[in-house]
Amino acid sequence: MFRLFFSFLRLGLTAFGGPSMVVYIRNMTVDKKRWLDEETFRDGVALCQMIPGATAMQTAAYVGIRTRGAIGAGAAFVGFGLPAFILMMTLSALYASARTLPVVVSAFAGLQAIIVAIVANATVSFGRTSLETWKHVLIAGAAAVLFALGLHPIAVILLAALGGLVLLRRPPALRSTDVDAIRQRSSQRPLLVLVAATVVWFLALFATAPDLFELAALMFRIDLFAFGGAFASVPLMYHEIVDARGWMDGQTFLNGIVLGQVTPGPIVITATFAGYWLHGFLGGLVATVSVFLPSFLMVVGIVPHLDRLRASPYFNKIVGGVLCSFVGLLLTVTFRFAVEVNWDVGRILLAGAAFGALLFRVDILWVVLAGTVISVVAFR
Repeated sequence: MFRLFFSFLRLGLTAFGGPSMVVYIRNMTVDKKRWLDEETFRDGVALCQMIPGATAMQTAAYVGIRTRGAIGAGAAFVGFGLPAFILMMTLSALYASARTLPVVVSAFAGLQAIIVAIVANATVSFGRTSLETWKHVLIAGAAAVLFALGLHPIAVILLAALGGLVLLRRPPALRSTDVDAIRQRSSQRPLLVLVAATVVWFLALFATAPDLFELAALMFRIDLFAFGGAFASVPLMYHEIVDARGWMDGQTFLNGIVLGQVTPGPIVITATFAGYWLHGFLGGLVATVSVFLPSFLMVVGIVPHLDRLRASPYFNKIVGGVLCSFVGLLLTVTFRFAVEVNWDVGRILLAGAAFGALLFRVDILWVVLAGTVISVVAFR
């Protein structure tokens, strides 16, 4: 168990690139340590792509549950995410005290333009993989219109799920795997214990700190509907925190995304920044735990029933419709983020260069780091 935890802790220290970390998890799990075979690992990745939440984090939990049951899932999940949490809390505290310094203002002035390029590139990437037919495009376009008109994102997601169920064709049957061993190792009891602990968590917050309870419930709901990976949570978070509740302005939220891009781990770690900004260290802790809880609970609860879900045409059609809606959501958010930026020639060139670099698959970490240096020099 300790070896599992520290293996993922070490991997989490360099977990830049979001979903690309799945490749490194595979190399460690399948090639180096031989904890899983190739087919078992691929089945887990397919599951993690179909359910909401951060794909890399869920893959870590999947490896843990396959090797050491539910407790192993917790060890791998926490180990992989802990470096991102610690670094994000540190950066959030530094940002809160140093955000008015000229060098910090200059850095974020340019990086906000780069964030627009990152979201635009995510829109293109999601579109390439999710929009295979005109029906997919129709669902994505309808979702974009509904998002632009201000309909609540969760309502749009549910409508897209219905659209996928009605419009999309039945996908080909998926291979069935033998999961008897995992069913023996991971019964319903661990899930019930985790669900009970989650209920106690929320009841304690409700009784002692209503503001933290509202924050926790919001983050829990965001991750629960974040189909398409961790990046899908960012538009939902922006809508709820900036547009719906006005807890922070758009530019501050963009700066939180910037910090999320320069830390290891999934971009949903932006929740830590939001929580710290609103309620200090305790807020950051509550937001982080709450935004990762659904992902973890779903992996623990669904893995024993992996075959049945993957074989269901209805499940796959619903997920297909939801993924289409996130293309529309990302398109809408690209424009919303762009409105927050004070554009000039320098920022336009910087955003264009960043978008081009991302299209040519330059690592996002290098894009952000190079953008930071250019911003400090060019926007003083």
